[in-house]
Amino acid sequence: MNIINVENITKSYTERKLFDKASFYLQEGEKVGVIGINGTGKSTLLKILAGEEEPDSGTVTRANHIVVRYLPQNPVFDPEKTVLESVLCSLSQEPEPWNLESDAKAMMTRLGIRDFAQRTGELSGGQRKRLALVAALLVPCDVLILDEPTNHLDSAMADWLEGFLRKWRGALVMITHDRYFLDSVCGRIVEVDKGSIYSYETNYSGYLERKAEREEIAQAGERKRQSILRKELAWVRRGARARTTKQKGRLQRYEELKNQKAPEMDGSVEMSSVYARMGRTTVELSGVCKSYGDKALIRDFSYIFLKGDRVGFVGANGSGKTTLMKIIAGRLAPDAGSVTIGQTIRLGYYTQEIEAGKDAGIAYMDPDERVIDYIRNTAEYVKTTDGMVSAANMLERFLFPPDRQYSLIGKLSGGERRRLNLLRVLMEAPNVLILDEPTNDLDVGTLAILEDYLDSYEGIVITVSHDRYFLDRVARRIFAFEEDGAIRQYEGGYTDYVNRLAEEGRTPGECVPEQTKATPEQADKPAGNSQETWKNAPKKLKFTYKEQREYETIEDDIAALEAALENLDGEMAANATNSAKLGELLAEKEKTERELEEKMERWEYLEELAAKIAVEGGEK
Repeated sequence: MNIINVENITKSYTERKLFDKASFYLQEGEKVGVIGINGTGKSTLLKILAGEEEPDSGTVTRANHIVVRYLPQNPVFDPEKTVLESVLCSLSQEPEPWNLESDAKAMMTRLGIRDFAQRTGELSGGQRKRLALVAALLVPCDVLILDEPTNHLDSAMADWLEGFLRKWRGALVMITHDRYFLDSVCGRIVEVDKGSIYSYETNYSGYLERKAEREEIAQAGERKRQSILRKELAWVRRGARARTTKQKGRLQRYEELKNQKAPEMDGSVEMSSVYARMGRTTVELSGVCKSYGDKALIRDFSYIFLKGDRVGFVGANGSGKTTLMKIIAGRLAPDAGSVTIGQTIRLGYYTQEIEAGKDAGIAYMDPDERVIDYIRNTAEYVKTTDGMVSAANMLERFLFPPDRQYSLIGKLSGGERRRLNLLRVLMEAPNVLILDEPTNDLDVGTLAILEDYLDSYEGIVITVSHDRYFLDRVARRIFAFEEDGAIRQYEGGYTDYVNRLAEEGRTPGECVPEQTKATPEQADKPAGNSQETWKNAPKKLKFTYKEQREYETIEDDIAALEAALENLDGEMAANATNSAKLGELLAEKEKTERELEEKMERWEYLEELAAKIAVEGGEK
């Protein structure tokens, strides 16, 4: 049974037409995920479904007496009310208000809000979003409409919400970037694309296959149209006289065929590699500590980021992940310890606080500034693998066509502003990327392209994220914030981290049980039957197994490359008159010289690390 019907709606904002005779339906008990490129109208569709906005034309029909609860993308509360008052005031009258208050406190605690008397004006944006989520989930309803519910949730909270929604018996319409979440919860995917709404009776994985089929059919139809058009055009150019009804009809069909619009394919963010060369010293943290009052966020954390490192930081909200990113970026000083940044290091910091203000060096976005001016303030041109590219061309690659480049930032959607800020960071040509919650508000298409870009990115990637799919794609090492400022290291992606916790009888967000904590004497011993070493915190510098093997053989590798260069010089002298052979030898020599240079840089780094290990170990 359909409980909401949307038929032939149109909706425009100034010059932008979001919907053009689009239709949508929602059946009782159905769980629908809404996806699409940022700025195409996903949030507007949810507002129309919730009755927060009306379409310019078309009809929206809701079944009688259905109760709808709506989570907006940017919730607003009375800043003078307490968090508990704000939740209870947003709910309809219930027969058992005491139970409702008790349930509200329990759910707020589950989502990390524990001071029920705190005024909402003192909350961060993420805390307000979680408070609004409590208000949306607390009482029974027929339809839940959720706009980015997983934003600002840590992994444990996201797991809880996923389980809650899977058991939810009412209808659900949801926008989310979390692809694991979509796969697990939603049985139908709805795509908002170029003014139309497409429905796929499947989860996210099935949607990817069916969308590819739809686009292939559209492309096949366009190829057929172009083939017919070429034949008809040749007939017209022969000067056939339109004297008969048949000939006039053929000319009319030609005009109709010519005026048909070709199918528009999805735009995708094109990211050419932008990267500055990195020297021997990268980013080195030694004994970093940071506390606020009596709460220790970071305790004695040491780590040397290697060239090409892909590191993900996870932990509960408020555990100190963003604080550590600010310390690495030099925006916050540690209470103790040191951060060493190499002279050639260029940090690019993609922060989740893009709208927080002009102070503290935060990447403020002036709503009255034009899009192109915001990028030109960073760089007019940037060097990429495709050569020098202008700010305007880079904007086009990031799905900002010329007519949108002169729009004001204040008119962009939240996701478009995030995409614009990502471009600004990459225009700085960093060789160390710090990505703080990069998946918030970015559409899944942009995320896929970002992940592909990071695959070929030659620099260091440091990310904080609750997105399990993103961490599995990007991270090769996970650092988990645990109790009392301890940061524990796990090899692999997010799934590897969760599997390791399962072996210990824990789930993400739980502290290390007392019986499993390593004593100082046990810190370097394998946990259980595992061949890996799992420490409470990486306090002691040491080679990894791979680095130790490399350190033992790298001098032999260098000697072999030097011998190969000598042999090539001899062959080039012997073939001085053979231009073809000489060209091959020259190309091989250039390749060998590059390999030798890379090996020499790696040898210098390993030697420097070995010296630091020796000093720390008290060796002479």
